[in-house]
Amino acid sequence: MELKLINAIIPEGANIILGQTHFIKTVEDLYEAVRTAVPEAKFAVALCEASGPCLVRSEGNDEVLKKAAVENAMAIGAGHLFVIILKGAFPISILNQIKACPEVASVFCATANPLQVIIIETSQGKGVLGVVDGFSPLMAEGQKDIEERRAFLRKIGYKL
Repeated sequence: MELKLINAIIPEGANIILGQTHFIKTVEDLYEAVRTAVPEAKFAVALCEASGPCLVRSEGNDEVLKKAAVENAMAIGAGHLFVIILKGAFPISILNQIKACPEVASVFCATANPLQVIIIETSQGKGVLGVVDGFSPLMAEGQKDIEERRAFLRKIGYKL
């Protein structure tokens, strides 16, 4: 077996969500979940099929994001991995709908940060061991940082 590190491709201004599922129909179910939750969002879903022809299946309403989702799925290559690339909405708006999808086994991450995916490759295939989301903290927040965080959340409409 071999460990590998894959740098995810996240288009400017977009977020990425990675997860594990168990069925080919997930690509359409996740499309519907995102479309229903945030109809104005631009997004794409890619799914690594883990049996049969083992294709990367994809849906979306934006070709650039669809290309990025497929490229990430191909680079990571883990069976039944799904990749969602989202623009014009935050993952917080759709994570509950994604987790409620009957086929979704887990969500590894949802981020706009630089993302590294740690995979293991065996003679059978690849699997996700974990992710590195962004960077390590440098220090604890101070009073000014607290005020900036609170102001930011209100500016983007997540707090009153």
